[in-house]
Amino acid sequence: MPVNNEIKRITTHILQEMKNRGEKISCLTAYDYSMARIVDAAGIDLILVGDSASNVMAGHETTLPITLDQMIYHATSVVKAVKRALVVVDIPFGSYQGNSTEALRSAIRIMKESGGHAVKMEGGSEIKESIIRVLSAGIPVMGHLGLTPQSIYKFGTYSVRAKEDVEANKLIEDAQMLDEIGAFGVVLEKIPSSLTKKVSESISIPTVGIGAGPDADGQILVIHDMLGINKEFKPRFLRRYADLDGIMNEAISQYIQDVKSLDFPNEKESY
Repeated sequence: MPVNNEIKRITTHILQEMKNRGEKISCLTAYDYSMARIVDAAGIDLILVGDSASNVMAGHETTLPITLDQMIYHATSVVKAVKRALVVVDIPFGSYQGNSTEALRSAIRIMKESGGHAVKMEGGSEIKESIIRVLSAGIPVMGHLGLTPQSIYKFGTYSVRAKEDVEANKLIEDAQMLDEIGAFGVVLEKIPSSLTKKVSESISIPTVGIGAGPDADGQILVIHDMLGINKEFKPRFLRRYADLDGIMNEAISQYIQDVKSLDFPNEKESY
């Protein structure tokens, strides 16, 4: 019998089925073709083209400076590499807040120009109108609650959010609102584990945690952080799965030494 080598594409429907049967959802960021190809081939469920590219790719202090054009560039590179994972693209700061028409325009550009499968938007009731407008165009939306980096200057700190009842209750209400209006999932960033459990049990759509404990329906990390490329970022929630900074430094140092000692290129490496 012929072997079926067709790769089954992950969809928002499949993510919902995973939550329903209790299977955790694996998510990582990617910002370029080469990294996305490796991440996808490893079997990740969801790739986020995050506005964290502003930090890890461009060296900015916050996510705020990255533009819509730059996000589309990164997303286009990622989509070209991906055969299996669902690709979600962040709509960057200033491209949707306070103006639902602008939000729709930004989301349509991302979907048409990059080929991404969905967009992510930070915030709850404050941007409800913009989320509904994007959803009305048939564009899947993932929410993002808790620590929302695009609002860092409002918070003034990257510390854990929603520790007090007022903020925790609003977060639960916002998550329920996202569920009710049709978002397919929500990222919960840097909130107490107990709150993550409450939210995950109170809504039907999948939750994806980062610094939010084990009770989210899935987990996400920034690829440069978990591979040890970015060694300056050391939050409590981060587990490093490799030390690529050290491996790359050693390889490059050896290359420099081989060039200077005339060891590279040798006869077999020459034409």
